Amino acid sequence: MKNNTKKSILPADGTFAHFLSNFKESFNKSSRVIVILAITFAVLVIVTFIEHYTRNAIMRDAFFEYEIGQVADKTVVASKDIFSIAQDGLTIKKGEKIIRKGFVITADDYEKLKLLAQNPDRIDVQSLYKTIIYLFLMCLSTYFLLAAKKIYKFQVDELVFLSVVLIFIYSITVFMVRVPLFSSTYTIVSIIPAALCVMLATILINRFTGVVLSVMLALVVFPACSFKPMPMVFVLVSCLFCTKLVFKMEKRLDFIRVSLLLGLLQVALLLLLSLVFPENGYQLLPCLAGALFSGFISGILALGFLTPLESILNTVTAFRLMDLSDLNSPIMKHMLLTAPGTYSHSMMVATLAESACREIQANPLLARVGAYYHDLGKLEQPEYFVENQTDYNKHNDINPSLSVSVIRRHVKKGVEKANQLHLPQEVIDIIAEHHGNGVISYFYNKAKESDPSVSPDDYSYMGEPPASKESAVVMLADTVEAACRTLENPSVTRLEKFIHQLVMQKYEDRQLDKSNLTFAELDKIQSIFVNILAGYYHSRIEYPNQKDPDSPDAGNGKTDEKDEKTNEK
Repeated sequence: MKNNTKKSILPADGTFAHFLSNFKESFNKSSRVIVILAITFAVLVIVTFIEHYTRNAIMRDAFFEYEIGQVADKTVVASKDIFSIAQDGLTIKKGEKIIRKGFVITADDYEKLKLLAQNPDRIDVQSLYKTIIYLFLMCLSTYFLLAAKKIYKFQVDELVFLSVVLIFIYSITVFMVRVPLFSSTYTIVSIIPAALCVMLATILINRFTGVVLSVMLALVVFPACSFKPMPMVFVLVSCLFCTKLVFKMEKRLDFIRVSLLLGLLQVALLLLLSLVFPENGYQLLPCLAGALFSGFISGILALGFLTPLESILNTVTAFRLMDLSDLNSPIMKHMLLTAPGTYSHSMMVATLAESACREIQANPLLARVGAYYHDLGKLEQPEYFVENQTDYNKHNDINPSLSVSVIRRHVKKGVEKANQLHLPQEVIDIIAEHHGNGVISYFYNKAKESDPSVSPDDYSYMGEPPASKESAVVMLADTVEAACRTLENPSVTRLEKFIHQLVMQKYEDRQLDKSNLTFAELDKIQSIFVNILAGYYHSRIEYPNQKDPDSPDAGNGKTDEKDEKTNEK
């Protein structure tokens, strides 16, 4: 349940040692982000240094391709003073424009261009320092952006993925902008795969991550394009639009629709930016074609990269969950054959949990998959669980303490089996939390009859209470489905009272404290459970002559007294 009370990090006695302990724990949680951002910053600086070091050499080779009378395709500015005795005292001043984009190269221009090419700078120190300071401030801002809300929920592999994406986009932009074909701000935007990366981040992790990455990529493109604002704005707007487009995709075919929409958006965005940031020396039509193709191919490539990245990051995407919900998988077939009662129970729990999560705006697909696999641990000893038993109960032959060890062991075994199957962590969490740390009341009460001093901790599950809405809903669905099997004459009224009692018992046992469920959501969950179970347990009308063929009264249209009483109930 939501708890609005704030806990102080200082205990009642206010000891400094306790404060220091909490501070260290908090720092340990955030240290991984600091380390990864520090490494990212270092790599970005190295890429920047390499780019600055090789820039003049690349430009020098390109200069010799120019000829007298040719129209320059770029503006070249001298970065230092140069004086040449060999060329009759030819002098170049720092900041002097040697050639201008769109102007014809004269003989004097060509001589200065040749002199500049023969005296390249090793590195532009001022520009390098400016870029490094900017990158440092960007990484620092990113840390505070993550720390504001979600820093502790990122997995290490997710942070590494974001870091690799950031370095990749910066590197490809900073070097491709030096290629003459992509030297214009209107052509470089079509070669930056920022939208592709944001699509993958949004699908693989969450929308918040996609928004954060959109801002980070826009900031990192800014210095890579010589601090020109147009590419930064283009990347920011198109990436934020991507997070909206892919947020609720459930079918792989949706990538085609997203690709077309993104391509059209980038065309419209480029047209608008051409009015805000006008630039000479480029043709708008080819740039628009490039933006359209870039948007379309981003969606297609995202579809291709999604499957391997799902496996590498082990994330819980809608597409991965759809694959895991396949009841023809070997593990589900094994459950059907080995523990048919558990299989039937899991199917019903999945129906309840999925419907409830859809009603409270949680993730219904995650709840359904979590419910399918929540009792995996029962496959090892299915005969010890009541849904798989027929006439004989094995617990009658063993003492309550041994029975409890068998019962609660299925949670641990389920987690182990889920790890072997390489299930997503969110599904494993549901398996580990679907009983929380509640008391196994039947065996606890049975043990208490012979020993009143028995501790409830010895007869409790050893897990943690649910930490998500989906996990809490699966816990409630599991409890309600199992308990309602024992309810005689399950009318709607009786179901409402019984389900409310079961849910409130979980609340009073503090099993819902970490789930963020509200009382309004609990009411919706109970209502969904009642509607589904009332339909499942509804009584059927017995038609005339609908008798067992082996019955002595079969076919005579008569109903014995016992059947009549059953129908009345």
